[in-house]
Amino acid sequence: MATERNAPGTRKLLSDAVSYVSLTALSLLVLFPIWLTIVRAVSPPFEYIEAGQPFLPVNADLGVFGDAWREGGLGRAMLVTVAIAVVITVAQLATSIAAAYAFAFLRFPFQRLLFGVVLATMLLPIEVTLVANVRTIREFHWLDSVQGLTAPFLASAFGIFLLRQSFRGLPPELRDAATLDGLGHFAFVRRVVVPLNRPAIGSLALITLLSAWNNYLWLQAITIKPEWSTLQLVLRRVTIQQPDRINVGVAAAIISALPVLALLIVFQKQIIRGLTAGAVKG
Repeated sequence: MATERNAPGTRKLLSDAVSYVSLTALSLLVLFPIWLTIVRAVSPPFEYIEAGQPFLPVNADLGVFGDAWREGGLGRAMLVTVAIAVVITVAQLATSIAAAYAFAFLRFPFQRLLFGVVLATMLLPIEVTLVANVRTIREFHWLDSVQGLTAPFLASAFGIFLLRQSFRGLPPELRDAATLDGLGHFAFVRRVVVPLNRPAIGSLALITLLSAWNNYLWLQAITIKPEWSTLQLVLRRVTIQQPDRINVGVAAAIISALPVLALLIVFQKQIIRGLTAGAVKG
């Protein structure tokens, strides 16, 4: 009898052990490429290759991170990247919320057609419009400027679609009640729509910020002066200019990834909340 009573506890312990072992193995599998990147960064390239590219550092030199910071000018590049990412994120949130509200709550002629046109722009990659946009920026004399670096990304069809779907989940009675209370469109958005859709808005903000942080093609096309180079442009320059010191470029890439990693760690609960909220919404 005692053995039968202990059986459920034994099975639970065994199940927990299997779960922990599986999670540990998956964690090691995910972290292994990151570890190899760190090893490549702190190991002198020629010595690392001669040693057979082991899994452990060879004559580790942590000073390579300081060299990458100074030689690549990562300080100014990071400031430029942060400024551009913040401007794009704020602008996309504002335009996406406004457009999504119009498509979700207002009624106007050709509404479905206009929404279809917005969605159709998602099918056009940046390469299709690159030449025309670069020519426009040159005519406006916006090369090497904040407005030139951010202009094509101030609105997002994906953001409009995402928030429109989220806004449509709100009961129409909320808008009727707000109208009876004398709330206009802006007050309704500020006091009702935005608070009830924070998970979707937060997810959009994070996606937009990461996309702006990793942008490369557009910035390469319209950036001429080195002082307007972003992190992605600096990483390319460091790698090309010093092919015999590839570890410096790898160290610079690790430094540029740290702010994004910190952002993900700080806002991981909000990210999970946004994903689960979208998953259970009826």
